Amino acid sequence: MTIELITTGGTIDKIYQPTTGELTFDKSFLPEMLSRGNSLADIQINHLMAIDSLDMTETDRVILLQHIQQSKAKQIIITHGTDTMPETATILMQENLDKTIVLTGAMIPYSINNSDALFNLGGAVLSVQLLPVGVYISINGKTFNAGNVQKKKTKRFF
Repeated sequence: MTIELITTGGTIDKIYQPTTGELTFDKSFLPEMLSRGNSLADIQINHLMAIDSLDMTETDRVILLQHIQQSKAKQIIITHGTDTMPETATILMQENLDKTIVLTGAMIPYSINNSDALFNLGGAVLSVQLLPVGVYISINGKTFNAGNVQKKKTKRFF
């Protein structure tokens, strides 16, 4: 069974710009991450958008929802910024989709040393294959039901 991996942006795919000191988007690192992690799962990557989750609008969430509704995949992973990940997960949960959907991201970009990105992606790949139909957040070795999780911003974990 093919897993669809949808990229929406977030810290997981950002790079550090030394000239400005900002984190920006260039290319998605997801193919490299799956290769580096020696993933044998059948995964199809769809680059839907590349935005910071704080900039994600209701329109962006509708685009994501419509994409998921039209997808033939029953197992979907979404890379998403951590700041508004719980809100997006709750919106998807309210749709009662007949799919297993796992959102994941990173507190530190994959492109920076000591990132949690590779670990989180691996957790999401495993979670989407083992969990029943529903919407979840998988991050830092934990998996949460949508609607029952929030980011503790000062502590940098969920």
